[in-house]
Amino acid sequence: MNESDLELLAKYRTSDAELEALYSEHVAFGKLIDKLENKSYLSPIEQTEVKELKKKKLAGKTRLLALLDNYRKAEAN
Repeated sequence: MNESDLELLAKYRTSDAELEALYSEHVAFGKLIDKLENKSYLSPIEQTEVKELKKKKLAGKTRLLALLDNYRKAEAN
């Protein structure tokens, strides 16, 4: 996310529960992915888990950016 996305997020996340939940989930998925990827060896199950976490993180980010886009458009009007 770029700086303007983070600014919008900071501005609206306290008043938008969905935005807050998506961002919290995004951060949590990132931490789990980092934790797994920092291991010296990943079992096949862990490799699959990393792939699934990345898919979930990306899906959440897509939804998060769509919400931020809506706020950006509302501010422009």
